[in-house]
Amino acid sequence: MRDIDIPLPIARTLLNPLFRVILNDRLPWRVQRMLMDIGSRAQLVPGDTVVHRLRLAGRPAERIAARRGPAVSDQRHSRVPAWSRSATSSGPVAHTAVSDQRHSRVPAWSRSATSSGPATHTAVSDQRHSRVPAWSHSATSSGPATHTAVGAVLYLHGGGYAVGSMTTHRSLAARLAHETGCAVYLLDYRLAPEHPFPAALDDAETAFLELVREAGYRPDQIAIAGDSAGGGLSLATAQRLIGRHGMTPAALGLIAPWTDPNQIPDRDRDLVINKSWSRSCAAAYLGGADGNDPGYAPLRGELRGLPPTYVQVDVSELLHAQCVELVAGLRGAGVHVRFTESHGLWHVAQLQASLVGPAAAAVRELADFLREAAQPVSVRDLG
Repeated sequence: MRDIDIPLPIARTLLNPLFRVILNDRLPWRVQRMLMDIGSRAQLVPGDTVVHRLRLAGRPAERIAARRGPAVSDQRHSRVPAWSRSATSSGPVAHTAVSDQRHSRVPAWSRSATSSGPATHTAVSDQRHSRVPAWSHSATSSGPATHTAVGAVLYLHGGGYAVGSMTTHRSLAARLAHETGCAVYLLDYRLAPEHPFPAALDDAETAFLELVREAGYRPDQIAIAGDSAGGGLSLATAQRLIGRHGMTPAALGLIAPWTDPNQIPDRDRDLVINKSWSRSCAAAYLGGADGNDPGYAPLRGELRGLPPTYVQVDVSELLHAQCVELVAGLRGAGVHVRFTESHGLWHVAQLQASLVGPAAAAVRELADFLREAAQPVSVRDLG
């Protein structure tokens, strides 16, 4: 990965005014979303990343994985968008591939070569007229493959439930894919205020169920990860899956999770988040719902029976105290918890992993945790 290691003081100096401008509750949501997408161009997608566009829970989604074979060099008909190019003068990131599934009539899960289709090593394949589903690596006439050894990660992006997108989190999801060896499914769930609670939770629940029922994963092969609001959504999704469906995910990876939007920060701001903006997000997501609903505030929900959970947060964040409370609650409920408190980073610095060394180290630690949970070694797998 072609990373840049910017010293932390310089990175903080550069990012502070950027976040002050973008995460401003006086700006319309659509403007904030646009600015975040533009700003994310500096977050480099690792080389040898394959991105397949598909539909999951009726929403746009991306299946992101590390390339496992040689790439075809002829890119004359490539439809790779601008985000797959590195922000340097040296040109596009090596071997970043995109498969466009927007007009496909087939589930997005198959990539195996057949006599009528392209080989699996094709760097960029246009799937608009494909009739093969998009998340399986070996679909045949007998149906989608069942994943027995390789797990998956369902990633739910942050952004206060009102901003954020696949564009803003593609780089982080790609790094997790490379570090875990798992496919990472990045979901474009519905955002508030256009779609208040429980729209995002409904989308995340349905996405997980589709990965089980249609993609062939077992529930204990799918880890759920997310940052900030996406971290809270990950926790709420796991609670709903356990309570409604008896399905327990492999693990939870929570980066500075916002697990109770009812709590008011005791400070005005940290480097990234400010109190006024966070209160606007909380109100937009709640809509006319009950703020005591555990789906909205999963910190107040049932914590017993949750899978192994890793929580990362910096001590400088507005959400630090809430994360400490969450970890204490999880441990009190008998959940296996790993908790890391960084010093000198900022809210979801993992998004800038390609620019800041300590953030990249945090992503690697999270990936190690998720990989061990989603890809346990069994006697059957070894045989």
